[in-house]
Amino acid sequence: MGWTDERVELLKTLWKKGLSASQIAEELSGDVTRNAVIGKAHRLGLSSRPSPVKKPAEEAAEPVAKPAKKAPKVEKPAPKAEPEMITILTLTDRMCKWPMGHPGDSDFRFCGRKSTPGQPYCQHHASIAYQAPQPRKDRRRGNR
Repeated sequence: MGWTDERVELLKTLWKKGLSASQIAEELSGDVTRNAVIGKAHRLGLSSRPSPVKKPAEEAAEPVAKPAKKAPKVEKPAPKAEPEMITILTLTDRMCKWPMGHPGDSDFRFCGRKSTPGQPYCQHHASIAYQAPQPRKDRRRGNR
């Protein structure tokens, strides 16, 4: 599959019309995948679109009464400033890929700090993800 000038122009046109990446892949032909469309759109710098999983604000039910004011929380300063919104499209191989939040939420992002060499996570998240196995009480020695 090659990205000809005609295919790129068709991609741009269909992207602006709001077609999904799957629909665009079908329009381009059978040898183009949804992921190829997303990757090309990202490389071309096409504008991102809102998540289809996220509910629009207009669909929300009646406004909920505001809770009483609480005492301000004292927060610990972050060891290193985090990037604001690291999405799957802005994530690089040298960034921590620890997901933060729920994928359906509008503020879902990735950690984005500098990853530990050879690992997908920063030092903090690697310490959570990779833990030494605990010894088992029922394991017998010499029986293998």
